[in-house]
Amino acid sequence: MRTSVATTLPARPAPGAVLELLKPITWFPPMWAFACGAVSSGQPVAGRWPLAAAGVMLAGPLVCATSQAVNDWFDRHVDAINEPRRPIPSGRIPGQWGLAIAVLWTLLSLAVAASLGPLVLGAAALGLALAWAYSAPPLRLKLNGWLGNAAVGFSYETLPWITGAAVMAGGALADGRIAGLALLYGLGAHGILTLNDFKAMAGDAQMGVRSLPVRLGADRAARVACIVMAAPQLVVMALLLSWGQMGHALAVAALVAGQGVMMRRFLARPVERALWYSGFGVPLYVSGMMVSAFALRGLLA
Repeated sequence: MRTSVATTLPARPAPGAVLELLKPITWFPPMWAFACGAVSSGQPVAGRWPLAAAGVMLAGPLVCATSQAVNDWFDRHVDAINEPRRPIPSGRIPGQWGLAIAVLWTLLSLAVAASLGPLVLGAAALGLALAWAYSAPPLRLKLNGWLGNAAVGFSYETLPWITGAAVMAGGALADGRIAGLALLYGLGAHGILTLNDFKAMAGDAQMGVRSLPVRLGADRAARVACIVMAAPQLVVMALLLSWGQMGHALAVAALVAGQGVMMRRFLARPVERALWYSGFGVPLYVSGMMVSAFALRGLLA
């Protein structure tokens, strides 16, 4: 006697399936950006550990996790073809549970953000709005490589950086230079996100996802990604010099030079080496973020 599919599926998701849906591996970029913001604020950590812990939770396990749940829910039909073992298409997140988790995590994120001050609440609300706009119709920004990557870069780098600085400063942004660096590194993240699109060129083209490698071709998209990553860092170097932070500017320059060497290798065979560059070049980029944060800390402390 055959057992029907309906009787083999769980009535509710197991905790492990929910955790897989929320993708902890993706939480690092916004948590790192939050840490950069906290450092750049110039405020001492002593006595502010509960605020810092709440902010880190907001950046990673809440806002970023929400974006992952939203994305998987609205991609469930595509994932059923390309990645059927993921939690929703496999049935381990049954029925409408995927959408319910996305909504619940959105509300929980807003509640935690509200407890950290109006600026933090505004940043979190904007990040969550972009997360829904990225994945959900009618906007579904992910279908456009220019807009989608910009939304993610802004949400993963700029907003957490500003949030970290605001949390440590008691809910306000103490200096406009903090926002300037956060915006620059969020812009550069657009190029980092393009690196992730090379592995899915064939599938994206088939599904109507107009990523930059699909729109421009692999070679042109690789050049654009490198320019978009490098240009903001050059501006950061110039700003650090203008602020009298020579040592930090030289450190960022060294990190950019290292990226430049790897970019040349990446550009020779972008489809095959995009993952390699992500693994070795991007750590230099995010290291520059922290160096720049410490430069501001020296100015503001």
